[in-house]
Amino acid sequence: MGFIISLILGGLVGWLASILMKTNAQMGILANVLIGVIGSMLGFWIAGLFGLAPTGILRFLVALGGAALLIFILGKFGFFRKT
Repeated sequence: MGFIISLILGGLVGWLASILMKTNAQMGILANVLIGVIGSMLGFWIAGLFGLAPTGILRFLVALGGAALLIFILGKFGFFRKT
């Protein structure tokens, strides 16, 4: 059950990050889930480097920031084109 919830929350985080980064039209549901899950891991890894262990709403914000950072990095490698 936890895996399914992780996928749902990853999709939500990825979708919100794609709206924030203005790549929503270029991404489908699978890309949103992958960006959300992998971006969340990236965000929590970076938070751990700074010695932070976010709780509550900060967990969601760190996940969203990590997903937005991942979209930014992928955009620099040419995965998302400006329209």
